[in-house]
Amino acid sequence: MTTPKTLDGAGYNAAVERFRDDEYPMLQGSVYLDHAGTTPYAKSLMDRFAQDMTANLFGNPHSASASSQLSTSRIEDIRLRVLQFFNADPLEFDVVFVANATAGIKLVVEAMRALPGSFDYAYHQSSHTSLVGVREEARSSVCLDDRQVEDWAASVSLFQGNGEDVPTLFAYPAQSNMDGRRFPLAWADKLRRDSTSGKRIYTLLDAAALVSSSPLDLSCADTAPDFIVLSFYKIFGFPDLGALIVRREAEDVFASRRYFGGGTVDMVVSVKEQWHASKNHFVHERLEDGTLPMHSIIALDTALDVHRQLFGSMPNVAAHTLFLSRRLYGGLKFLRHGNGEPVCTIYSPDPNSQTGAHGTGPVVAFNIRNSLGAWVSLTEVEKLASLKQFHVRTGGVCNPGGIASVLGLEPWEMKTNFSSGFRCGTENDIMAGKPTGVIRASLGAMSTTSDVDSFVEFIREFYLDKSLALSQSEPMSQPRDLSRLHVHSISIYPIKSCAGYQVPEGVDWEVRPEGLAWDREWCLVHQGSGQALSQKRYPRMSLVRATLDFRRGELRVRYAGRVPAHLPGEIRVPLSQNPAVFQSSATRRSRSSRVCGEEIVAQTYASAEINDFFSGVLNVPCVLARFPPGGQGKSMRHNKAHLQMHQIAPSPPKLILPGSFPAPPSPPDSDTERTERRILLANESPILAISLASVEALNQEIERTGGKAVSPAVFRANIVLGSSPQSHNTQAPYAEDTWSRLRIGRHEFKMLGSCRRCHIVCINQETAEKSEEPFVTLSKTRRFEGKVFFGTHMCYGGLVGEESSWEAQFPTVRVGEGVVPGW
Repeated sequence: MTTPKTLDGAGYNAAVERFRDDEYPMLQGSVYLDHAGTTPYAKSLMDRFAQDMTANLFGNPHSASASSQLSTSRIEDIRLRVLQFFNADPLEFDVVFVANATAGIKLVVEAMRALPGSFDYAYHQSSHTSLVGVREEARSSVCLDDRQVEDWAASVSLFQGNGEDVPTLFAYPAQSNMDGRRFPLAWADKLRRDSTSGKRIYTLLDAAALVSSSPLDLSCADTAPDFIVLSFYKIFGFPDLGALIVRREAEDVFASRRYFGGGTVDMVVSVKEQWHASKNHFVHERLEDGTLPMHSIIALDTALDVHRQLFGSMPNVAAHTLFLSRRLYGGLKFLRHGNGEPVCTIYSPDPNSQTGAHGTGPVVAFNIRNSLGAWVSLTEVEKLASLKQFHVRTGGVCNPGGIASVLGLEPWEMKTNFSSGFRCGTENDIMAGKPTGVIRASLGAMSTTSDVDSFVEFIREFYLDKSLALSQSEPMSQPRDLSRLHVHSISIYPIKSCAGYQVPEGVDWEVRPEGLAWDREWCLVHQGSGQALSQKRYPRMSLVRATLDFRRGELRVRYAGRVPAHLPGEIRVPLSQNPAVFQSSATRRSRSSRVCGEEIVAQTYASAEINDFFSGVLNVPCVLARFPPGGQGKSMRHNKAHLQMHQIAPSPPKLILPGSFPAPPSPPDSDTERTERRILLANESPILAISLASVEALNQEIERTGGKAVSPAVFRANIVLGSSPQSHNTQAPYAEDTWSRLRIGRHEFKMLGSCRRCHIVCINQETAEKSEEPFVTLSKTRRFEGKVFFGTHMCYGGLVGEESSWEAQFPTVRVGEGVVPGW
């Protein structure tokens, strides 16, 4: 069967449909929307390949037997056919057969590494992981975006100040395997001609994604990349074979390659002397170590024949897949929930409005949101798609730079996800309100219009919500007083017992199960006792000020008092949990740390600069430690807060009859009760709140006896509640004692009980000076059961009635939000 050569898609599509349905009925119902789209085609060429294998005997090419010579002859013919497939002149290019595209990359890197002085490396941010990994072998490396590549080609030098005149290798994809975006093939020529660095620049093009559905024209050797890697599997579906195409003007790179294997040398001396003579007539003779995968190469000959017979040419495939990608993109783009919100967030360029010469490949990368804006789990989509026989790929698709760019993931966020348990292939694919990967639908030569339409209908059937409006949250009980509350301020305390960080107005701050994001994730540990330091013993900790710099992914720490001359004015700690900054298990002392008398295992920092800073400003030998979310055993802690006796409304006396059940016991002491609600390094609960009305009432009592009013900061609360500016009523002091729940914005919080106080409230958080107040007055006015209380513990309780919304996936609080208490 020969596919008609019309490029409108109709004849091509009909021919593929007939081929799949008539010749391979077992494939009916399978919809191929990834590179596996060539699989049915691969099945058709297996018959011809089997005929070739049974009709001929192929031997090791490194021999003079008839079977070996047959293999050699066929391989050299196929090598020429490959060059012709890409319009490459055999006088200008050579083909090296490799296992896959990655193996071709490693051959180039092995040669570059052996050059005198090694090499510098630049790579595009949309590179496949296999290109990113090259940086580990280079002397220095840099990741570039489009603009930086253009600037480099024009005038900007990279790797300035390295001293040595070593070559630079630049690698980039012809087409992103993540979202199908294509990049200028002319970059190779521009860098060779326009670079002002004076250094030799070699280019490595990853063409694997491009050539699966589009022609690659190497007819002009002067402008072509020096090295091109690709996978024949992605073009033909079979065989599992790759190639490295080398521009002959760049083959001198391989002259310094040290390793040699069987078949790549003309002579080897091993006894008494060590000498060898490498083959040097063709590049492939030097690089194809050992016995070639001859049967796979011969299968490639069959693949080229069948591909030409079925599809005519690569331009036919390109036109067909472009037609399908436009149909798929449009079908997904216009899917809308009943409330008008889009079903799909699409990351690929629109193939219907291509600009420039690059355009986009037949790939649509996207994610799905429900009608409330919540991200749909990639894992769940893939499971359901698999059941419905759709072949798609989800996750990071081996493209870390592309994923980070389209999902807005900063390096520190990706490292934090890793430290919280995320791994490639895990089902935890929505973290901190962001997806960790994408859904990728890739169209190939065997994809059809019905494949595309069926997939769009699949998304419509299972993920489109036809309801007209967002669900409404059920109202909470109205407060007993008529005042209107709001969030006056939000503070977190990154380093336990050190100064707080004020969340700026207008910033949505994440609420996690353990409490507010970044609250009490670090602590200072005494080098001798292992005890976490506290303001109770070291008041100067209040002068240690930490600022969260999300742009740089750093925790910046300074000391508000006098800093010894030998110490820096500020230190920076990475927000990400990079294992390299912590003491290894081999060097870490075995004794665990203690927080509030509780034994924990925290990760201590190895940096002398960091630890010397804290030891110097506090004048106590200590180290910085981290206790991030996601631990197990002694790497996690639990809430201890609960309702106190003074918060429980008295009940009328009841007659207890003989034999009846006894009265329920009193609530246990807050120091001993433990629930399964996780916390980090906070003393008792995830979140601590106070009311300005209660602070004002307390200050009135302090001033009445001649004392000085205290700042709300001494109570070190996370959330400070105040009356809204437009309210004419004043919130009743200590009303929080009677609340069982609290709504901030659209989020509900559960009240866990009053906060027991100690002498830390007597430390001025601006000066570190101690006084008697407010503890003296609190002990007179807020003493219950022999203990002093002020403020209330609480934890996140969810978004009422909208568990599947984005706000429920990524709950936040903001300064100024309205607050409604409930009983």
